[in-house]
Amino acid sequence: MKTTASTNINIKNKRAFFDYEFIDTYTAGIVLTGTEIKSVRQGKASLVDTFCFFSRGELWVKNMHIAEYFYGSYNNHAARRDRKLLLTKKELRKLQRTSDEPGFTIVPTRLFINERGLAKVVIALAKGKKQYDKRQTLKEKEDRRMMDRMFKR
Repeated sequence: MKTTASTNINIKNKRAFFDYEFIDTYTAGIVLTGTEIKSVRQGKASLVDTFCFFSRGELWVKNMHIAEYFYGSYNNHAARRDRKLLLTKKELRKLQRTSDEPGFTIVPTRLFINERGLAKVVIALAKGKKQYDKRQTLKEKEDRRMMDRMFKR
């Protein structure tokens, strides 16, 4: 078993934690090409403005940015193409049933490389927060910071 620095890849979607309230989370595999996995292992990916959608019973992620591989040739990938997510049929049915209800969406929250060297995406079934919920989240975060500062003294 190899232990390299590439296993420390952990790309988060911080905006999703602010904008959505998570109901349920799933870990899904992601179908990548050769140059895409090389870019992910270098940490050249972003989950900003990404979302998931169903097409013909399959779950896809849209707007995930994986930078082109620097050493890639004409075989390099498109940076913002749609990528297929791999889940069990039972999980897919449950997600599709719930995401069809109004107010629910599926957002990727984290992209990482597991111990076997495979790229995985943590997706969450989420409900959008209202403006006052966002203000409350900011207030709680600020209160936690103040408490930590007081205990450090």
